[in-house]
Amino acid sequence: MTEKIILIDGDSLIYFEMGKPTLEEAIDSLDGRIHEMMNRCGTTKYAGFLTIGKCFRYTQAKTKKYKGNRKKGIKPIIFYALKAYLQQEWKFEYISELEADDLVAVYADYQNTIICSPDKDVLYQVDGRHYNYRTAEFIETTPDEAETFLWKQMLMGDPTDGIPGIPKIGEKTANKWLCDVPILDMPTVVLNKYIEKFGNHEGILKFAETFKLVYILKTKEDVLRETGIELSNLVINDIKQEEQLW
Repeated sequence: MTEKIILIDGDSLIYFEMGKPTLEEAIDSLDGRIHEMMNRCGTTKYAGFLTIGKCFRYTQAKTKKYKGNRKKGIKPIIFYALKAYLQQEWKFEYISELEADDLVAVYADYQNTIICSPDKDVLYQVDGRHYNYRTAEFIETTPDEAETFLWKQMLMGDPTDGIPGIPKIGEKTANKWLCDVPILDMPTVVLNKYIEKFGNHEGILKFAETFKLVYILKTKEDVLRETGIELSNLVINDIKQEEQLW
């Protein structure tokens, strides 16, 4: 049986570990998390990704600044040290126009990969078998479930990232509006809700803006369309060949 490749969303790894008392302890714990992912997923093959710089969504956000509600401030030195460690020692990659969320999704292949991430957007908007390394749980998301989650996000927005959606619409209302709606009809239903709230012209503009912000890019064609970047093939690392990390 061919080993699967784990695709690691590395952003949360850094946040989980940067509160450790020393850099050495943080690195030990970070290494341990990655080895645990491999053990749980039964593989030695991986590719890791980080978010560095501002992605394309910052220029798409017109209603509110993308991630504008997050606390500003200087990150501790350990944050940058861990990011550099993942790049240098674990060969984690980044593309400045994209988020790690996009990269794990674009390279995902249900037959050959397992996405490792604690991010709900990745776990539930991308179909396939995923591993939540915060809760140590496997999650299976079907294509229909992934599509439904996307259109629920379109209605609710995402307060964590400063994406408003339709004001005062929560999960209960979103579930009610989409209940029993065929997958292919969900875009029309959601667009009509935007038009009802904001009017025809403004509703269409806000619908398009929200989609740009909540939709995780899932194909190389998505990336080319949004950023003009042509992605190369996935670079696969094998822990068996990285003895210095053990």
